[in-house]
Amino acid sequence: MWPGACSEKAAKPAMPGGPSEEPAVRRIRFIGVGSFVPRRRVSNERIVQAIPGWAPERIEEKIGLRERRFLWDFDPVTGRAVPPPEDSEFYPANNVEMCEVALRGALEMGGVDPLELDALFVVTCTPDELNFNHDAMVLHQKFGCRPDTFALVIDDGCGGTPYVIDMARKMIEGGNFRTVAVVASAFTSALVNREEYTAAVKAADSEKALYAYLSMYVFGDGASAVILRAGEEVAEGDASAPGILRSMSGNAHAELVLRRGGGVLRLGYQGRAQPGDHAFVIDGIKVARSYPVYMRECIGAVTGNDPGLLRQVKRFYFHQPNKRVMDRFVASVGVPPEKVACHVDTHGNTSAAGMLTLLDEDLRAGRVSLGSGDLVVIAAVGANVHYGAQLVRL
Repeated sequence: MWPGACSEKAAKPAMPGGPSEEPAVRRIRFIGVGSFVPRRRVSNERIVQAIPGWAPERIEEKIGLRERRFLWDFDPVTGRAVPPPEDSEFYPANNVEMCEVALRGALEMGGVDPLELDALFVVTCTPDELNFNHDAMVLHQKFGCRPDTFALVIDDGCGGTPYVIDMARKMIEGGNFRTVAVVASAFTSALVNREEYTAAVKAADSEKALYAYLSMYVFGDGASAVILRAGEEVAEGDASAPGILRSMSGNAHAELVLRRGGGVLRLGYQGRAQPGDHAFVIDGIKVARSYPVYMRECIGAVTGNDPGLLRQVKRFYFHQPNKRVMDRFVASVGVPPEKVACHVDTHGNTSAAGMLTLLDEDLRAGRVSLGSGDLVVIAAVGANVHYGAQLVRL
């Protein structure tokens, strides 16, 4: 059902129980999840006033979005973001504060004291400040984490969350970490700028112009978080115990999203950067072609291409590039659409934050629950290219 080979270890069937001589493993559990989604709804009609390119009807027709959620407002006349006043009580007001709300929710759900965290990873490509792990360090300070708690920003996009969860799982399995927080965010509204997002750039392997306005139509704001913790030791083949049953991550190399500005090779005074170099520019054709390829690889790796196991999965939390691409993928692989969590048509593509936001919404709505034994799949691919997936017993 799922084309593509997977590793020998990943291909083992996850069957309950197992012979008594099987080695014991420490299962890594999801013990708390949190998220934040802004209340501000931005319609297609309004976003095109600021960032012209497509008609509102074309946006819904082509990518299936009716609106997106923005933290900051914007001026439709000037086409620029409007930050909240610094002396206002507007909260959250930036990327760090969105992450703070999400992480606090995950800690509270899991009953975890911040002092218990051994590492705090922030997965984002829209940090408040670029250098020195700023956003992770501010969160570390806000939550009063231990001095020896690792605090790192990981510059990544849509595929970054399961990619980093896989890394954190391996760290915990190594025995030197017990509790790790993975926080993910997207802060698109701060980027609204007509000059940059109506510009065009060319991909390295094509003469075709790519227009930046698609990013403003697709992306939204939000943050999410998960707390991972080492659980009890169980037999390696015991799929009934809660935790991550299988996990994978991988790298490929393709420019699905371009952003050439911001590094030292394209500083303003050098004369090398054009307005479009500072925008996130989606290569829509590459995304549409690559998404099903890597998503099949992700899901095949964590399910062992086993149709019986797939039927046991209660909910799928996929990266949502846009509604049209996602709907075509779900139909092509035969997953019942009612099992696939989706809100991209009203929230926008929230990049690394999307999958855990969907999981948090399901947990708080009672569709799935921690400790229930519900089986879920998280899978994503993005940027240039990271991909990853987990099969999780909640």
